[in-house]
Amino acid sequence: MTVQFAAPALAAPQATTGLILALPKGRILKEVQPILARAGLVPGSDFDDEDSRHLRFPTNHPGLDVVRVRPFDVATFVAHGGAQIGICGADVLMEFDYPEIYAPLDLGVGRCRVSVAGPADDAVEEEAGRWSRVTVATKYPGIARRHFAARGVQAEVVHLNGAMELAPSLGLARLIVDLVQTGSTLKANGLVEREVIAPVTSRLIINRTALKTEPELIGGWLARFREALAA
Repeated sequence: MTVQFAAPALAAPQATTGLILALPKGRILKEVQPILARAGLVPGSDFDDEDSRHLRFPTNHPGLDVVRVRPFDVATFVAHGGAQIGICGADVLMEFDYPEIYAPLDLGVGRCRVSVAGPADDAVEEEAGRWSRVTVATKYPGIARRHFAARGVQAEVVHLNGAMELAPSLGLARLIVDLVQTGSTLKANGLVEREVIAPVTSRLIINRTALKTEPELIGGWLARFREALAA
């Protein structure tokens, strides 16, 4: 007698429901957490564990999960609809300039600035008026090119994701464009801040399409964050 076994049924993929809030890893996340608490939002128990392999966490609100991603990726998740709400620095919004993103609220945390810096012993200011091009090391190619183009200078960008401060001393670039908070890293590497391109704080960002399709739900969270800042 031949016994036939039925093939096991494949589980149907679970549909994503509710809202996703994208949060940045690192320094900004620590500064944002008091605001989240005042907004009544408490992520799962292992959210604070930086060694956790989890990237998505439930919250005390069944209709809202949070994801923890790199700061530069927050805007991409929100712009493409992977998350409906996010928190990221104004520097990221300046770099990518996503039309799909609405940034209604300045959270006032993560204060720093995007600046041009160079070697302390380089006569940049005396020569800058005669430049037609300059090499710049940065993780912000869009910001750098626009900034120098406005001054009639072509920026040849060396795209680095970190350790920009090494670029001038190693001959990769004459200047750097980077985030500056205290300036201590610049000083430690023989650099000085030449020009501030823009001040930076963290913003609450929203996907425009999601706001149109779920205005009450997303509007409710926007109101919670406004109240948290007022508190």
